[in-house]
Amino acid sequence: MANVYCETAIPAPETPPLERDRRAEVVVVGGGFTGLSTALHLAERGADVVLLEAEQPGFGASGRNGGQVNPGLKHDPDEVERQFGAAAGARMVAFAGAAPQFVFDLIERLNLDCEARRGGTLRAAVHARHVPALRVTAAQWRRRGVPLDLLEGAALERLTGLQRYPAGLFDRRGGALNPLSFARGLAAAASTAGASIHGSTRALSLDRSGRDWQVQCSGGTVRAPRVVLATNGYTDGLWPGLARSIVPVFGAIVATEPLPDPLRDAILPDRTVVYESGTITVYYRIDAQGRLIIGGRGPMREIGSPGEIPHIVDYARTLSPDLAAVRFTHAWGGRLGFTADGYPHLHEPAEGILICCGYNGRGVALATALGRELATRCLDRNVAMALPLTDLKAIPLHGLWPWAVRAAILRGRVLDWAGW
Repeated sequence: MANVYCETAIPAPETPPLERDRRAEVVVVGGGFTGLSTALHLAERGADVVLLEAEQPGFGASGRNGGQVNPGLKHDPDEVERQFGAAAGARMVAFAGAAPQFVFDLIERLNLDCEARRGGTLRAAVHARHVPALRVTAAQWRRRGVPLDLLEGAALERLTGLQRYPAGLFDRRGGALNPLSFARGLAAAASTAGASIHGSTRALSLDRSGRDWQVQCSGGTVRAPRVVLATNGYTDGLWPGLARSIVPVFGAIVATEPLPDPLRDAILPDRTVVYESGTITVYYRIDAQGRLIIGGRGPMREIGSPGEIPHIVDYARTLSPDLAAVRFTHAWGGRLGFTADGYPHLHEPAEGILICCGYNGRGVALATALGRELATRCLDRNVAMALPLTDLKAIPLHGLWPWAVRAAILRGRVLDWAGW
């Protein structure tokens, strides 16, 4: 896996595998942003917490994503409130909108070295037909006191360094970071706070044992009254039906060599992150080493070289003619968790079991912020969460998901090509 973050991230902390039986107050399964944030906030409140990760912290989408810290949910605020009611919907909108602030505050509080930069997020309209939707989104957020800017013409060109988009919605709440450094920093901070973080420790079974849950691993068993399942796109059969409630969609990302100084200064000079409008979203940014990192949908498998995703390389070169001479040196992918309704899902299917999954490509901010919510719920079941607890429901015909995803991507590309 040619993940550029493996070369640029801070060193991984020591996370030895579990090698004995033990008891804890909470077991967290999954070492991505959700699990690490949950473990951190539990440990900071004095709880005895054990985190089990099958690989190493940040192995999955948390250490492989585009590094964009984006605010909000997939749906516009009015739609969220329509679906969930005025009070619950407003709480969800406010929580998701503030999630990047939570991330950047956490980075500052813990002094995490993860190349964090708050240059804002730009939702760029690829076609003129997409501009009215941006205006609607801007108006809805402004009514809620968030001053989003709809940029056009020279103002948009100054922000992007490109003559490409008819309009773009600029949101100052967003930013960027090195996601693998962030994951490793969270793991180190959680360990310092008292959490036991175990890498190379796959949870093999989860069973009720009296008042406790018993998590069996190859190196031992952990017993605890509360368990948090935070496996997202890498969910297996540990909890019945969970894997069938989300769709693991593979993302694909390429990175260039460090750009020449003139080009590095020209493209996204304020280090704003961009994600384009359209059914099949393309997203990109310039990292701290001056590389262009650009991603989108790829094949439904792991990848390891730019030659495996030529469509993204070719698309990247349309951003600027100067990119034609730049080498693309890294390419990687991984599984993201998508839900049928586009919302993150919180479940409490049994006494002492909490599940959080399905960030639909917005996991950096949402998963980290929801980790604190999960920690709070573990310690006090009477606390209302920012997102509602819902029933665990299998997606119909889930076994056909690889073909369904391919068909959806093909349809989306046709619609994007046609400008819809």
